[in-house]
Amino acid sequence: MQLTSLVALALAAPANALIRFSCSQLVVDRIDPLVTPGMAPSPHLHQIIGGNSINATMDPAKDMPGESTCTTCQFTEDTSNYWTAVLFFRARNGTFKRVPIRPNAGFDGAVGGMTVYYMQNGLADYQQRSKVTAFKPGFRMLIGDALARTEEEASKYRQVTYTCLQDMSTRYPETKSLPNKPCPAGIMANIRFPTCWDGTNLDTVDHMSHMAYPATGTFDSKGPCPDTHPVPVPQLMYETIWDTRAFNDPNEWPEDGSQPFVWSMGDHTGFASHGDYLFGWKGDALQRTMDTPCYVTCPTLTTQSIANQNKCTAERTIQEDIDSWLPEIPGGPTISKKYLLEARGTRSKGGL
Repeated sequence: MQLTSLVALALAAPANALIRFSCSQLVVDRIDPLVTPGMAPSPHLHQIIGGNSINATMDPAKDMPGESTCTTCQFTEDTSNYWTAVLFFRARNGTFKRVPIRPNAGFDGAVGGMTVYYMQNGLADYQQRSKVTAFKPGFRMLIGDALARTEEEASKYRQVTYTCLQDMSTRYPETKSLPNKPCPAGIMANIRFPTCWDGTNLDTVDHMSHMAYPATGTFDSKGPCPDTHPVPVPQLMYETIWDTRAFNDPNEWPEDGSQPFVWSMGDHTGFASHGDYLFGWKGDALQRTMDTPCYVTCPTLTTQSIANQNKCTAERTIQEDIDSWLPEIPGGPTISKKYLLEARGTRSKGGL
């Protein structure tokens, strides 16, 4: 969606709410309290936003909002935690460099992080008419598969995609694989979560089975929820803009023309993109907001400055070098065989 369209939507009079807000970087750390709670270091590196109570375990019995003393998110009532894997650039000489994150349009000054949405209908719907039930305390979910390496494996996650940004207003087209050409303004990773809840479980063993996509159609087309998951919830969406501009020199890309970016779990295809969520809104703030006519910003919520967002940080649990040119990605994940073969063919050619 173009930024002019966002402005037009903001001037409309919606029946209910769509919120879009910035969250600065909280920490980049090798922990994963959803998939591998208590394991430190976790198998791969994550970039995390939200409340500063994040830790390697995150016991679901704890009150997340009560534990956090600040949040990197624009609305102070939101001390949820949101995270994704981390993107690396692989030079021709076989070394890796962590790709920084740039703020989204309209959120200049934010240090890294993501843009988060909660929607009742698709982003292009001016009215947001649907009634949704906000997530409950203790709710958690995951979308995507860190082990996926083929389009078929990734296809079950309908809206985990990428946008090759020509400029900061680019939103289309979206692809399932990482872009195979330099993107002038960066690579946007888009994570949209399912919108139908079973109404009972706050979490499940795989962190996904309590959620489902619409039985027919899509969230954007207002498709109905399946009988097994009858409760419509807001669509949670992440936008992360990986600032690949420093790595756009084609002379540093693989000679065969393949793309050089690798996720922190060793995936260079892009099919393993995934997102994690731990609900942490204070009280009934999210439900009140979803029930209030507002767009982007809402009178039910307290907005803090980007400068204050940036002040909220968490100490890294795992002290390791994540900023230098590295001989391997932290944790030493296995990179796709095809990519390793390509790298062997170019390693002797030099690099950064």
